[in-house]
Amino acid sequence: MKIGILNADAVRPEFAAEHGEYPDMFAEILLAVEPGLSLLTYEVMRGEYPADLDEVDAYIITGSKLSVYDDVPWVNELKAFIANIHEARKKLIGICFGHQMVAEALGGKTTAANRGWCVGVHGIKPTADASSYGLPNIEIRLRANHQDQVTALPPGGKILASTEACPIASIGLGDHILTFQAHPEFSESYARALLDLRREIFGEEIYRTAIGSLGTKTDNLKIARCIVDFAFDLHR
Repeated sequence: MKIGILNADAVRPEFAAEHGEYPDMFAEILLAVEPGLSLLTYEVMRGEYPADLDEVDAYIITGSKLSVYDDVPWVNELKAFIANIHEARKKLIGICFGHQMVAEALGGKTTAANRGWCVGVHGIKPTADASSYGLPNIEIRLRANHQDQVTALPPGGKILASTEACPIASIGLGDHILTFQAHPEFSESYARALLDLRREIFGEEIYRTAIGSLGTKTDNLKIARCIVDFAFDLHR
């Protein structure tokens, strides 16, 4: 059981010592629910990709500080790789930037959200299609930190969950793609560090509301279980 992590960002050096890099955060939650997993990291910002698509059983795309519509060589290369994964019907999970990247690469649309930043803990409500992708049929709570949103689904895509601030909070496509806008890999302490870092950018009202929400229990491990089950068809 192998998952390839397509790492699309680097944690700020002052945070990395305490929180690790993004592949470390994913490893913590995924191995907590499935200790036998093998995880490989591909640094896509440096052009690192598997020699063969079947090198792993499934892929996860991490978050990133960049936008999916930025005309940057490695972003464009990642879009092309996602198209290849889709054509091969390999299992693919996208998180935040990864969620937006899947939509953008496969014919959907991502834009800056009209309401601005969406941060803190948010309740995510499933749609009628959620259960067919192994998602819980009750509201879950996850930490969010994004300014962009998917505003149009890729052809064949289904909305699996929504929040008040983000109508397309999770996407399913075929039987091989599952994405989430929020961050199941974020710990409370890392989410807090990012909020503190961007306090002036958010403004006091958004910042204080987000900080106040961080004490809310989240469903990180529940979604980690969903990701593993989806990746290996264990939910069917």
